[in-house]
Amino acid sequence: MNFARVAASALAAWIVSIPVGFVVNDVLLKDVYAANVAAMRPEPAMMASLPLGFAATLVGFFVFAYMYAKGYEGTSGAMEGLRFGVLVALLLCGFAVVWQYVVYPINGTMAAVMIVDTIVEMALYGAIVGTIYKPAPKRAYNVAAV
Repeated sequence: MNFARVAASALAAWIVSIPVGFVVNDVLLKDVYAANVAAMRPEPAMMASLPLGFAATLVGFFVFAYMYAKGYEGTSGAMEGLRFGVLVALLLCGFAVVWQYVVYPINGTMAAVMIVDTIVEMALYGAIVGTIYKPAPKRAYNVAAV
């Protein structure tokens, strides 16, 4: 495993996620969030918690990139990463996103856009990780004759 490339791909995906998150949440889904404001923290409280969210996301991207590297099959990096991202998204949707709809008072529209957003964003981040990650070069071992 190439740990330097794992770190580089995790960091690149995290950096991309910040403006993508802004565009998705503050521009594209602004009206959806407004319709579900009763289920949200007040904006000042959310803003105060952003550093925690960014830090947790960075840790998540390191885990994401590490998992990608552990399962790396050696095919086209971007496509393999995209497939990996979609699989991770489906895992997240099954274990978390759908349950947010079950537990919190959000409407079906918000739940649906959260599922679509999770799949699209994870596919994007997977493609980024897959493009950047390359396995460590094989070491030549000097085997002495016994």
